[in-house]
Amino acid sequence: MAFLASSSAQPKGATGVLVLADGTVVWGKGFGATGAEVGEVCFNTSMTGYQEVMTDPSYAAQIVTFTFPHIGNVGTNAEDVESVVESAVGCIVREDITHSSNFRSEVEFGEWMEKHGKIGLAGVDTRALTRRIRLSGAPNAVIAHAPDGKFDIDALLQRAQEWPGLEGMDLAQRVTREGQEDWQGSYWQLGHGYHSGEGDSRPHVVAIDYGAKDNIFRNLVRAGAKVTVVPAKASLEEIMALEPEGVFLSNGPGDPAATGEYAVPVIKALLDKDVPLFGICLGHQMLALAAGAKTVKMHQGHRGANHPVQRVGEGWGETAGLVEITSMNHGFAVDPDTLPADVQQTHISLFDGSNCGISITGKKAFGVQYHPEASPGPQDSFYLFEKFVGMLG
Repeated sequence: MAFLASSSAQPKGATGVLVLADGTVVWGKGFGATGAEVGEVCFNTSMTGYQEVMTDPSYAAQIVTFTFPHIGNVGTNAEDVESVVESAVGCIVREDITHSSNFRSEVEFGEWMEKHGKIGLAGVDTRALTRRIRLSGAPNAVIAHAPDGKFDIDALLQRAQEWPGLEGMDLAQRVTREGQEDWQGSYWQLGHGYHSGEGDSRPHVVAIDYGAKDNIFRNLVRAGAKVTVVPAKASLEEIMALEPEGVFLSNGPGDPAATGEYAVPVIKALLDKDVPLFGICLGHQMLALAAGAKTVKMHQGHRGANHPVQRVGEGWGETAGLVEITSMNHGFAVDPDTLPADVQQTHISLFDGSNCGISITGKKAFGVQYHPEASPGPQDSFYLFEKFVGMLG
């Protein structure tokens, strides 16, 4: 049951459906939670890591199409969750969810999806859907699952058409922590679980949570920092009261320009105080906005674990031109044509030339668009955490 058509009768046995805002109806087999959810449909090219993808807050209000056909092989477990806050509302896969065959698996993926209120749709021609996104851009849609196969397609279409989309939407406030937290965990090791940072003499990093992945904090600790996490709307006074030696700007969902309404003034003030800054993904975009650049909505975005990024500009020495294999998840990007004279482009995507990194001249401030904590390469980008912690103290 692989079906993609703009209008068609419901095939026999279909218990799930994706209704795009342009009227396209995609039938399939529902799994996971029942009901209907609205979001933007994107695609991710990773071959594994689906549990991390589905718990990444950067995917809030999005429906993820997995291009790899066999999802479920490694099952799910409690250790690989990136965050317990809102994240992807659902996913679309080619084949039925496969039974897990990994010794770390605790719960089958379909059962995990149901437990966490996420809707799945299997049996879809994901190649055709991905091609449609590449040609026409990421569409708004409703994903629905009903075991009895009964759907009000007109109502679902209306909901998809009325949803305003991610552009102009601030989602960071929906996924951020409510209060301050002293982070403890460090890197994971087989047979030992997560390590802990040792000693209060470590340089102190205050991390602003716009929808952070937990593994970012673990990598900061692994690089030698002590981390305190604060909510997205923490004020300059609240941040400085913690006496940070550096401030980290996290990833997160939604339109950076919308989140920037309250985030950018704080970041500008931190720059004025010469506080070292490091941003990842949305945090990178926030830093660019604070420096005077602009962001744009991408046609299809970048989402996957094998994106090549090249080091460009000055200051790289013998590693100039080196290519990192990176993990990405973003639908907005910094417009390189708007970078002020004092902002240097440090990384670019070799897929489309889009901006993937900046540094600010005369400041200890830099950001990258990709996710070094996701361990692509697998360790190509860990140097960024060491670079940031090395600036402190």
